[in-house]
Amino acid sequence: MNKQEKPNSITNVLIVGVGGQGVIMVSKVLARLCQRHGFDVKQSEVHGMAKRGGVVFSHVRFGEKIWSPTVSEGNADVLLALEWAEALRWLHYLKPKTGTFIADTQHIVPPFACLKRHRGAEQRYAQETPEEIVSQVAKGYALDATGIATELGNFRVSNTVLLGTLSTALAFDEADWRDTLAELVPPKTIDTNLEAFQKGRDWVEEVKKTPKKEKNTKKPNKIAPYQQQVKIQNDIQQDLIPVITAAWCKGCDICVKMCPERCLKLNTKEVVELVEPERCTGCRICEWLCPDFAIDVVKVPTPLNEEASKSKPASLPETV
Repeated sequence: MNKQEKPNSITNVLIVGVGGQGVIMVSKVLARLCQRHGFDVKQSEVHGMAKRGGVVFSHVRFGEKIWSPTVSEGNADVLLALEWAEALRWLHYLKPKTGTFIADTQHIVPPFACLKRHRGAEQRYAQETPEEIVSQVAKGYALDATGIATELGNFRVSNTVLLGTLSTALAFDEADWRDTLAELVPPKTIDTNLEAFQKGRDWVEEVKKTPKKEKNTKKPNKIAPYQQQVKIQNDIQQDLIPVITAAWCKGCDICVKMCPERCLKLNTKEVVELVEPERCTGCRICEWLCPDFAIDVVKVPTPLNEEASKSKPASLPETV
């Protein structure tokens, strides 16, 4: 696509998520690609003081001539969301009759969304299902991009999986997307990012082969909330617990100070340790705030009963 093909049109793309997911990388790839095709491009983003886990969004507008850098409500041609609640928060920015909705179904639940502070507590989180939302937009894709990225060996390339999905919604050549992506990501990650990009495109192709369901006629603001279904096998559920890579920890003490349950402390070597796993609620604050990526909150099997939910997991990962 070049600017001669769409001389009088303006395309608005809104990219949203939380800190640490790579919202800005996605917007930079798109902006650079538009520039390479001769478009006037305006990019506006809010991220500076949004720590990992905080809200981040980026507006990208391109066309023959762009004056304003921001997308107004109801005028986004594409809404790309790297987190499910953020997708719903910004849904009213999407063009109701022609807009394309793309979102990762990943849930990043802030700790203050829990109604009670214990494992398995009910969460006050977005309760609309992907099926409900996709059925109410002109064109919608909701995929487990984080799961796809994890299968590739690096969950952090979930943003590139979504970038691949985005590439099917805009009329740029696939080769140009790939060249621009390779130009902007770290050299050591080019192969992984290109593979993730292709996974996103392949996912869309599979969806197109699937028979379409009838659209939901309910209005978006009248969606009935649903209770998330928990899959239980052999009386076992998945619990969350932080695993610490000791070699990466620099003893900054941020996670210790910010842990709501005071589960963490620095040992004599100034390395963080999980000292009271039975109090951990899996809120992920330590993971989001660690500047050295030394903490990963992972799933471990836990017996499904009320007493067990208040005690430590059946098998606790060892500190790396």
